[in-house]
Parts: sequence; C-alpha cells; structure tokens
Amino acid sequence: MISQEISLSPVDNDRLANFCGQFDQHLRQIEARLQVEIANRGNQFKVTGIDSSVNAACAVMQSLFASTETEQLSPELVHLALQDASVEALLEPSPQQNVSIKTKCGMIRGRGFNQQEYLRNIMTHDMNFGVGPAGTGKTYLAVACAIDALQSEKVKKIILVRPAVEAGEKLGFLPGDMAQKVDPYLRPLYDALYDMLGFDRVEKMLAQGIIEVAPLAFMRGRTLNDAFIILDEAQNTTVEQIKMFLTRQGFGSTTVVTGDITQIDLPSEKMSGLRHALKVLKTVDGISFTFFEACDVVRHPLVQRIVCAYEAYESTSKSQL
Repeated sequence: MISQEISLSPVDNDRLANFCGQFDQHLRQIEARLQVEIANRGNQFKVTGIDSSVNAACAVMQSLFASTETEQLSPELVHLALQDASVEALLEPSPQQNVSIKTKCGMIRGRGFNQQEYLRNIMTHDMNFGVGPAGTGKTYLAVACAIDALQSEKVKKIILVRPAVEAGEKLGFLPGDMAQKVDPYLRPLYDALYDMLGFDRVEKMLAQGIIEVAPLAFMRGRTLNDAFIILDEAQNTTVEQIKMFLTRQGFGSTTVVTGDITQIDLPSEKMSGLRHALKVLKTVDGISFTFFEACDVVRHPLVQRIVCAYEAYESTSKSQL
C-alpha cells in the first residue's frame, strides 16, 4: 500500500464542489472502481491503495478536474472517464488480498481461490459471470455483494431475475399476482437475502421497491441504472433471452449472471443462452468470468462427491461414444 498526494489547481471552490460531487459521490465512485481511499482538504487530495491503482486514480482525478472548467460532472461522466482511462488492467488485486463483506449475519469471506476471485471480479467489473456446479456459492456471494453495494450506496436498488423454467416438472397454473407466481423460482435468492438482512427488513425493502423481483420476460425495453442486477439459473435462458437481458445494463450498475451448464432444464431443441454467451463474450473487455469446480463446493461433503461422480460418469460416457 502506498499514499500519494496531489494538488488540484486553480483553487476554485465551485470547481472543487463540481469535481467532488454531492456528498463526495464522485470521489466515492473512483474509490469503488479503483479500490483506493481518497481523503481531501480543500484542493489537497491524498490517495491510498496499491501502487498501480493509486497512479491510475491520480491520473483520472487530474483529468476530471480539468474538465470541470467547462463541464458539470455527473456519475455517468465519471464512469466514462474511468472507462477511457483503460483502468481494467489495473484492477486485479494480488492473490494474497482477501475480500470480506460485512452483513447482519457476520463477515462473509470467499472460501478458496475461486470464491475470492469471484468476489474480486464482482467488485471490479460491471458485468460478471459465475459458472459452476451447485453448492459453490455463486448465488450467495452475488447476493452478499449486492447488499454491500446497496448499504454503501453504490447502487440504489437490487433487481433479482430468474427464468421461470421448471426442473423437469410441469407445475401448471400458479395462483396470485406476478410476484407471487415468480417467487417460487426466486426462493434461493430470497433465502440468501433473509439470511443476511432478516425477514422483516427484506419485506420492507420489497414493499419500497428497493429490492425488485423482475421476471425475465418483463425486462425487455428497460435500462437499469444504479442497480445491482442478479440473473440466477442463467443456463435456463434462451439465446434471445440472455442477449436481451445483458443489453439492459445502465450507468452505475453491476450485473452478475450465475448458472450451471450441467443442469439445463430447457427443451432439448433449445440451446442454453448461458452456454452461447460464454462463447460469444469470452474476448469482450470489461466482462469477468469465474469458473467453479467440484472442489469449490461448500455444502455438505456428499454434494462435492456427488458432483465429482457425475462429472466422472459423463466423461466416461463421452469417451465410449
């Protein structure tokens, strides 16, 4: 960790207020993106973090302050400045840097390298894919990051999305309004929310619209700004559905897509949207991919052995074809 001090001139209170933003929101945005800490007094700023991130933050700050001479800064302009600075390559923390998230139920930490990498990716990328077998913490850690982002006011709402596809069963007509019809499919997301925030608080936030249940079919045409969006069970989306979902991303938003391509419940003639997206987007800058394996399973030890047994059986079956 290093600290670097910079002085922004000319000393102009209006320009400094424009640069920092209301309640220093622009500084907090730079901190979150580059994982640094920024302290200031007047036009004197002190930036603390790892070497590469501090250098990037100082360069972006100098550029943004220069633009305040002619522009009124907004979170969108700060976002674009960070994009133009090509900071993604500077955001990779060292392997020794552990990420932890504080929630009502205590500190949540990634177990093992892949979970730690998953958390780091979510905190440093606007769009993230977590792919792997059941029990590897894909959904739980994504919800933890969403709550952390909401509580630290990096986003204004959490949006939970999941395709309404039955696991090999036809459930028929489901009673109730739209939320009640979709709720059974979102139960794993709700369970994680209740665990971390408590039932009463989650219900209150649902009533206030701070947490939103959004059926995948109703996402078309929306632009989602300042939101943390989680698409769970993405292996059960079609190619058209996942393309539509991924293009909803707005300014100030983080998207996490989770799924297990070994448990696809779509009709056999339909290709999984997640499987297709992994091929199409693998070289797109700014998107992170975390692939979990059986060794990352954090449920009952039997679950890990079951996943390994299925993987071994499927490998043997393919070799015999």
